[in-house]
Amino acid sequence: MKYLGIIIDKLKFSAHISYTAERSAELIHSLSKSAKLTWGLKHEVLQTIYKGVILPLLLYGTPVWIDAMKFEYNRLKYIRVQRLMNLKITKAFRTTSSEALCVLAGMTPIITRTEQEVKQYTLRKGKEDHTQFIDQEVELKNWPHPADMATIIEAKDYKDQTITVYTDGSKSENRVGSGVAIFIGKELVTQLKYKLDNRCSNNQAV
Repeated sequence: MKYLGIIIDKLKFSAHISYTAERSAELIHSLSKSAKLTWGLKHEVLQTIYKGVILPLLLYGTPVWIDAMKFEYNRLKYIRVQRLMNLKITKAFRTTSSEALCVLAGMTPIITRTEQEVKQYTLRKGKEDHTQFIDQEVELKNWPHPADMATIIEAKDYKDQTITVYTDGSKSENRVGSGVAIFIGKELVTQLKYKLDNRCSNNQAV
């Protein structure tokens, strides 16, 4: 059954996700055929088409069917669509990972984008605390450089000793954490622990 543009199949919404994914893939393939006739489109144009046409189609009614994204087979349908578009934008090799393609194309991963859409909806409806932070999409050229985020504190009465810093991180099914241990000489002077967002990877934690 289809109601207000959303396909309802026993409230599982898998059929709706499949339909929007297939429809989006068809649009991308049609775009690819048209682009060949005009010797290709610039990546800025492709990004505009993705954000203005493909993304609204994928995200339509997200708060209604977001729970269906708990299943891996549903998430993969959307990831494949975004991967297809990112390949067109970046002109990268097909062996490039989906995560790397998102970075190269300057796109928010589609699963993260669906979660953001739901978060914004709940805030607009007043169902959550408005003081909560929401990730905003930032163009790649405006990303802060890690060197600009670091704070350097000069220690008083410093003695010429070797300072060794060890970092480590781990990711379980539901949690991501990072740790730092600082040694001066052979003496452990500081231990730090951080809880990271669940969307962070193990590499980011390290």
